[in-house]
Amino acid sequence: MARVMLGVKGMNTKERTSKVEKLLLAIEGVKSVKAQLDQQVTIDYDDDVITAIDLIRPLRTAGLTAGMV
Repeated sequence: MARVMLGVKGMNTKERTSKVEKLLLAIEGVKSVKAQLDQQVTIDYDDDVITAIDLIRPLRTAGLTAGMV
């Protein structure tokens, strides 16, 4: 199990934090997601299944700017 904190630009409303949480929870290997209005999201995931970049790609595909904090 691993934990990563990502910065997600524009994630400053409850609707956007909810969208990010749903998007990340749909990824195989993600155990929990906590998105905050300060544009940071904390993700617990199985690092035997996925990597941190596997978490960033779908955010970018959805049109969000995301990266490691």
